[in-house]
Amino acid sequence: PLFASFPVSVCCCLFILFLFLSELTGFIATEIVNELYVDDPDKDSGGKIEVNLNISLPNLHCELVGLDIQDEMGRHEVGHIDNSMKIPLNNGDGCRFEGHFSINKVPGNFHVSTHSATAQPQNPDMTHVIHKLSFGDKLQVHNVHGAFNALEGADKLSSNPLASHDYILKIVPTVYEDMSGKQRYSYQYTVANKEYVAYSHTGRIIPAIWFRYDLSPITVKYTERRQPLYRFITSICAIIGGTFTVAGILDSCIFTASEAWKKIQLGKMQ
Repeated sequence: PLFASFPVSVCCCLFILFLFLSELTGFIATEIVNELYVDDPDKDSGGKIEVNLNISLPNLHCELVGLDIQDEMGRHEVGHIDNSMKIPLNNGDGCRFEGHFSINKVPGNFHVSTHSATAQPQNPDMTHVIHKLSFGDKLQVHNVHGAFNALEGADKLSSNPLASHDYILKIVPTVYEDMSGKQRYSYQYTVANKEYVAYSHTGRIIPAIWFRYDLSPITVKYTERRQPLYRFITSICAIIGGTFTVAGILDSCIFTASEAWKKIQLGKMQ
């Protein structure tokens, strides 16, 4: 036995095994460290941000649905159709719009409306459900729970059909660096929402779903890290040495108490 007291030896070994497994689990697992800094992380993007939009308008025909893009660099595009798809819903009475497009890294907006339709409907119904609105690369990391798709599931089916909807977005650049040093660039965003009835100069109501955005100068960076090997070895040595030291003290105390008890018992017998 390691010590004079067999139970102490067993408890000592079990305790060491438990702490060793705990340290091993921590060594194998990766931790994610985040930091904030002021910069444009994705300088190779050409000043562009990729946008993915998926929205359903169950009471508006697909031929009436269009996407318009505007920004402070002078871009004004009505009826953007590149990399977009319209899927009829409710036997053609509704539409699901899926679009993949890019925006400049300046304040602006993109909106879903009937502005590009050849003939404007009398009462366009802008009730909708947003399935997805995301910016940049898709990040699927278990330990990162950010607002990468903050508008997912936004349901405005019970709103006034003629109301316009404003989603004001504050976009935050986000970098994720894995263990190999590879970086992925995405964007989180916060959102505020308001709805109102807007009249044109002719007095007609022409509702739209607006996504007005601005970029934050602050970048969030997530970095995968793993505990260094030397720290793991140091911890294991400390566990073994500390456990045996404490166990030795306990064993010595038990042995001393046992000897004293034996002497007491012998004294009584004499």
